[in-house]
Amino acid sequence: MEYVEAPPIASEGSILCCTCGVGIPPNPANMCVACLRTTVDISEGIPKSVTALFCKQCERYLQPPATWIQCALESRELLALCLKKLKAAMTKVRLIDAGFLWTEPHSKRIKLKVTIQKEVMNGAILQQVFVVEFTIQYQMCDDCHRVEAKDFWKAVVQVRQKTSHKKTFYYLEQLILKHKLHTNALNIKEIHDGIDFYYATKQHALKMTDFLQCTVPCRSKTSQRLISHDIHSNTFNYKSTYSLEIVPICKDNVVCLPPRLAQSLGNMGQVCVCVRVTSAIHLIDPRTLQIAEVDGGTYWRYPFNSLCSPRQLEEFLVMDTEIIKDLHLGAGAGFRSTKHTLADVWVQKTSELDTSQQYHCRTFLGHLLNIGDLVLGFDFANSNVNDDYLDKMNPNHLPDVVLIKKSYDRNKRARRRNWKLKEMERDREGLDVVDERQYTDFLEDLEEDEALRKNINIFRDTSRPPVESDTDDEGAPCISLMEMLEDMTLADATGGEGADMMTE
Repeated sequence: MEYVEAPPIASEGSILCCTCGVGIPPNPANMCVACLRTTVDISEGIPKSVTALFCKQCERYLQPPATWIQCALESRELLALCLKKLKAAMTKVRLIDAGFLWTEPHSKRIKLKVTIQKEVMNGAILQQVFVVEFTIQYQMCDDCHRVEAKDFWKAVVQVRQKTSHKKTFYYLEQLILKHKLHTNALNIKEIHDGIDFYYATKQHALKMTDFLQCTVPCRSKTSQRLISHDIHSNTFNYKSTYSLEIVPICKDNVVCLPPRLAQSLGNMGQVCVCVRVTSAIHLIDPRTLQIAEVDGGTYWRYPFNSLCSPRQLEEFLVMDTEIIKDLHLGAGAGFRSTKHTLADVWVQKTSELDTSQQYHCRTFLGHLLNIGDLVLGFDFANSNVNDDYLDKMNPNHLPDVVLIKKSYDRNKRARRRNWKLKEMERDREGLDVVDERQYTDFLEDLEEDEALRKNINIFRDTSRPPVESDTDDEGAPCISLMEMLEDMTLADATGGEGADMMTE
């Protein structure tokens, strides 16, 4: 058997570096990597120290030319923002890799490790790794600047209600807090008969206007004032004003409807009681239990006024009561309330207990009143009311007393109230101290009306004892723990020391 010698395996040759003489594999530049790097710097022209602008108020970074974006440390968004700052200087190189190097969070430094490639000297490809340091500089963004100035605004929403009691305003405030519509306002200023919301953009004001029109019955007017005009670019700078007037009717008001409106609502009586104000006025006839809703458009076509204020309500003692079970209404009658009970009641003023004067009336509170209870009502027999529609009514159809709500011990209710509401931060310059009686009336209305508090965030007050039942020992309504929310604060989430650190 003949053995044949295999041909030798070709091995790659080596050459000497033309600069230092070290043996290297052949390459188009005929130079080693060390000498090639000393000769050519592919990172030339790329800045190694860059400034990044950061707003401390809103914690956003500036993305040139005028965009502010929110990025977390070592996030993909922040990496993209840093690379965009280097994009103009890296047009002649190829980006291979980029990543963050760890730095102290409070050092105001961001270090970025960048790997690039470039073709140099006769087609040789050189790869280089270098570090770019970003220095954080604080600068307030335009939005925060406008918020801090509090007088730089483009649009204002003026909310007004010409009433002595602000129950509707308290309810509206809680709805605004729940939907967080006050966060975009530059400033909130409270005046005598309303609140002004100042905004930096017209869109935020329109959003608030649409929300108010869908929440409470009101009418609006719009006006604009020219601030400046650029004749070269044909641009105008306006300040817009949106004025909204809420209907001057609040909960527990006694009203006298126009005859045409009362007829269109199912031939209900003209003297009615307002039981709730939401997106419409909810009325009930105390003589028949008929209910109706009057929206804002209908009210401004057939306006009517309140006959009494809450301060004019008097306290009565229930002497006798009789439930009315069968009441036949005429043709064309509207809906009747199923949550109330019609009753004939004989009452006596607590200020006239030493006399024999009693009053008879028909009320919708038959399910609440018993003999010996106290009730608040309006005394028509001994009052002087100036109203055009009331003056034209038949005196025989006017009730002597209109009962509004059952009365409980206010001090005991305040002691047992283990919940609270939040308030908007607003400017109250030039105003007197908030009327605590009106605010207490609103809190009592929330306890008594379950439908009213469904749209409101109620928070548990940890400083008060818990209440499990919906009523207390004396029958006064309460809010159960199931309807309350936990008031979470920053200290609850991070502890006392963490809260101090975050708020510095």
